[in-house]
Amino acid sequence: MGDLAGVAVFAASGGALAVAKRLDLFGVAFVGVVSALGGGILRDLVIDRPPVAFWDWRYPATAVVASLLVFWWHPWMQRARRVILLLDAAGLALFTVTGTTISLAVGVPAVGACLIGMLTGIGGGLARDLLLSEIPVVLRREIYALASLVGAAAVAILVRLDVANIANLILAGVLIFAVRLVALQRRWSAPTPRDGGP
Repeated sequence: MGDLAGVAVFAASGGALAVAKRLDLFGVAFVGVVSALGGGILRDLVIDRPPVAFWDWRYPATAVVASLLVFWWHPWMQRARRVILLLDAAGLALFTVTGTTISLAVGVPAVGACLIGMLTGIGGGLARDLLLSEIPVVLRREIYALASLVGAAAVAILVRLDVANIANLILAGVLIFAVRLVALQRRWSAPTPRDGGP
């Protein structure tokens, strides 16, 4: 269920940005589907299993429905940029947690599982931004991938301590969500090169 919830929120986030770019109905649905399924497909390919999005109809169906709902409700969505940011942060949290736990469950070592979890979280957004000719948010100064990596590390620690129950995994997701939103609110950013030559 965590995977499907992540699919829905990332599809809504991608669809909202596609609407803002004035794409047509198909374009909005396509960007929403890519945003929603990209991270999970990347995860499954890395851990060498058939991408679940290709054989479980619920994944693409959820993505399409969420994208189409955004298309029809776009007048409200365009007035609610905060909602888009909240959806994106929620998708990042859900996909990071599920990506990390699935990777650990199939025997990937902790460090690799954290990296796969992060890639699961940021993969869909990266594909979305490239499709829409945006500089990917993961490459900007904003704290995005780092929030995902911190949450993935928290999940790995919970699994290592054998306390990775639903409640604690939800707390790890809340950690990612909170770090992302606080970073946006306080305008935290990673260091960038100084201006000027040597």
